[in-house]
Amino acid sequence: IRGLPSSGTPFPSWLQACALTIGNFDGVHRGHQAMLALLINEAKHRGVPSCVMTFEPHPRDFFAAKTQRPELAPARIATTRDKLAELAACGVDHCLVLPFNSRLADMPAEQFIDDILRRGLGVQYVLVGDDFRFGAKRQGDYAMLDTAGKAHGFDVARMMSYEVHGLRVSSSAVRQALQEGRMQDAAALLGRPYSISGHVVHGRKLGRELGFRTLNVRFSHNNPAASGIFVVQVHGLGDQPLLGVANMGVRPSLDDNDVNGGRVLLETHVLDWPAHVAAELPQGEAYGRIVRVDLLEKLHDELKYDSLHALKDGIARDCDDARAWFASMHLQTQRQITRDRI
Repeated sequence: IRGLPSSGTPFPSWLQACALTIGNFDGVHRGHQAMLALLINEAKHRGVPSCVMTFEPHPRDFFAAKTQRPELAPARIATTRDKLAELAACGVDHCLVLPFNSRLADMPAEQFIDDILRRGLGVQYVLVGDDFRFGAKRQGDYAMLDTAGKAHGFDVARMMSYEVHGLRVSSSAVRQALQEGRMQDAAALLGRPYSISGHVVHGRKLGRELGFRTLNVRFSHNNPAASGIFVVQVHGLGDQPLLGVANMGVRPSLDDNDVNGGRVLLETHVLDWPAHVAAELPQGEAYGRIVRVDLLEKLHDELKYDSLHALKDGIARDCDDARAWFASMHLQTQRQITRDRI
C-alpha cells in the first residue's frame, strides 16, 4: 500500500493491529533478512499480519534535494521493484511505502507515534534497528518509542547489529562493496548475487547494428551503487539462466540525445541464445518481458570509445573475458566435485 492518509485517518482494516518494522531496507541484506525473520515470527505468535514500513524517495534523497547538496544522497542499491520483491521473498505480508516529503519530514516524533503507529495502524508490536531515529530533526529514538509502547499497550523491540565474519552488515557496507566492484563480498552481505530486475525496454538499437543485441532494463535512480561492465546471468527467459555480459551506466560513448536521454541503463548481451528460448520470443524480441539480471563479476569501469569501431572491438573483448570467466568458474566447480568425491 502506498501513501499516507490524512491526519488521524486509519489505514485499511486488513493492515490493522500488525507487527511492524520501519526502515529504508535498501538492498534487503542479511541484516534486514534476520530482522524480518524475527518480525514474521513475532507476528505469527500474535496472530497478526507482518508489515514493513519503508520510504520512497530515500529520506537522504529528500534532504539532498531540499538543501541542494546532491552529494548527501546515497548511491541506490535497489529499485523499489527489487526491494518489494525481496521483502515478499522473505515472507512479509504487507509493505507500506510512505512518500518521504515535507509533511513526513516535519512531523514531530510524538505525532508520528500517535497518528501513524497508534491511530493509523493500531500496532501491536514494533521492531526497529539499534540506530533507529524518527520524527522531525530525528528527535525520536528507541527509548521514546519504548515509553510510548508501555503507555499505549504495544510491544517495542530493538535488534542489534548483524555481523558476517566479523563485519557489520549494513546498506553502507553493501554500497561500498558494489562501488569498489567487489561482487563476491556484496553477495556475501546480501546473501545472494546482486541483481537488478525490470521490464525490457527499447533502446537506440545500436547493439544490433554492431552485432551485439542487448536486453535493456532501466535503473530508476541516477546514482546506482554499481556501474561498469559485468559478467552476468539473466533469469526470466527460459527455464535456465542465460549467460551474458552487461554494461551498467550511462554509456559514455554515446551522446546524451540517445533514446534513453543519458539515464542509467543496464544493457545485457546474451552470449548464446538457446534455440528453444529464441523461438518462444515474439519475433525474437523480449520487449515488455520482466527479467532479473545477476551481476556476478566486474570486468572494468565504463570506457569512452572514440569510434563505433573501437566500441565494437571493446564489446568483443568483454564477451571473450566473460566467456573465460564462466569457463574458469566451471573448472573450479569440477575440481570441487572431484575433491568432494575423493
